[in-house]
Amino acid sequence: VTCRTEAEGGAFIGDGEELVDRYRAAIGGTRKPIAIDVELLRVEQDPTLAAALGELSAGCERGLIFSTHDFTGRPADLTRRVADMAEHPHCAIVKAAWRARSLRDNLEAFDLMREYRSVKPIVALCMGEFGLPSRVLAGKFGGWMTFAAIDADKGTAPGQPTLDEIKRLYRWDRITARTPVYGVVGWPVGHSLSPHIHNAGFDALDEQSSVDRWRGGVYLPMPIADAWEQFKATVGAWVDYDGLDFGGCSVTIPHKAHLLRFVAERDGGVETLSDAIGAANTLVVSRQEGHHEPNDESAMRAFNTDYAAALDAVCAAMGIEHAMLQGVRVGVIGGGGAAAAIVAAFAAQGATVVVYNRTMSKADALVDRFNGNTGKVVAAPLDKLCDTCCAVLINCTPVGMHPNVDATPAEGLFDGETLEHRIGHPPVVFDTIYNPAETRLLREAKAAGCKTVSGVEMFVRQAAGQFTAWTGHAAPMDVFERVVHASLDH
Repeated sequence: VTCRTEAEGGAFIGDGEELVDRYRAAIGGTRKPIAIDVELLRVEQDPTLAAALGELSAGCERGLIFSTHDFTGRPADLTRRVADMAEHPHCAIVKAAWRARSLRDNLEAFDLMREYRSVKPIVALCMGEFGLPSRVLAGKFGGWMTFAAIDADKGTAPGQPTLDEIKRLYRWDRITARTPVYGVVGWPVGHSLSPHIHNAGFDALDEQSSVDRWRGGVYLPMPIADAWEQFKATVGAWVDYDGLDFGGCSVTIPHKAHLLRFVAERDGGVETLSDAIGAANTLVVSRQEGHHEPNDESAMRAFNTDYAAALDAVCAAMGIEHAMLQGVRVGVIGGGGAAAAIVAAFAAQGATVVVYNRTMSKADALVDRFNGNTGKVVAAPLDKLCDTCCAVLINCTPVGMHPNVDATPAEGLFDGETLEHRIGHPPVVFDTIYNPAETRLLREAKAAGCKTVSGVEMFVRQAAGQFTAWTGHAAPMDVFERVVHASLDH
């Protein structure tokens, strides 16, 4: 039973006598409350409430929860408040909740749970978008309970997941003290499908009794603001935190270059092609069985599953191996980070890559970086795309992404004379966009007789590469595909 005051995020404005009367009504009902939550500061300042603590405690199954809340940030005297609650004779359970300033605040919540769990049951939670890990991982660190909203419209604190999310998506009932933790780092990451995919993959492995040395896993969104210092401090703290068992993460915009720098500064392994691209999307932290500390040898690896997924998806559509891309003409639309990974990958396989971009300086920059890397890279203005004779066309721009689904980066390309007439066979057209699963570009390409590859296939393949690197087991591709399509349908 909680009757939260305005000072700590609630709506109660009555005096101490009214507050005690409400609690007496609660314990005088047909069923005893498990506990009554009283605020530490109210107990310290209100003699009426303080005098009734013994009576209220006797009317509950477990006694009184002493709590403290700060909806603006971490209170300067947080450790003092927790100690005072733990030492109070009428306190049966300690609860501290504050708004997190970054993901690192969760580590202090873990510290509090580990320090006091042998003294009294404790709840330590961080509120806001940075606080989700403290809620999901409470059981891992001995927290007495966590909080979840019945549905998205009925939360009692910012950042509170729903009951369905914490139980089904974030695997609450399967998390133990030994469960490895993974996540997706980016800014923002609230829209990411990665937690849905990887946690569903962990569910699938749970059901396979033949899987050896499987300790489970949980995968969380990890928002980190757009700055190298924030990335370094936060990821470094998570890697080093004893007992978190942080096994690695997916890394997305704007931190892909930061990941390379982070691993290099820690003397980890950086994939050669990822280094050339200047971006990695996967961190793997290796730990010896039974030890929380990273292994001394190759403790960290950074690599890029985006380009490998693109190669696999295109080659599967063409029915060839990677080595057979030698000399194949590949057109890449775009000149940004996604294009860089694609250009580098296909050039490394010996393909001739034509970069089509509206801004020629960006296309020329990719030529300067990757031309001569086994294959050949040339630049062309976007208006020359209508004359293309490439056997593969890849869109690496956001044109056509939801909600602008009526746009295409190749206006008029499939009108009139078909591409098949120019190059002798229908080209493969690949769109790296996965929302919607079938873009206007792909619809028009399919109608013109082209083979098409959607961004969903690349997204699933890049996630599968990460999953295998972390778990040592093959990813359940059918599960990944089902989850992506189900999420996009909503």
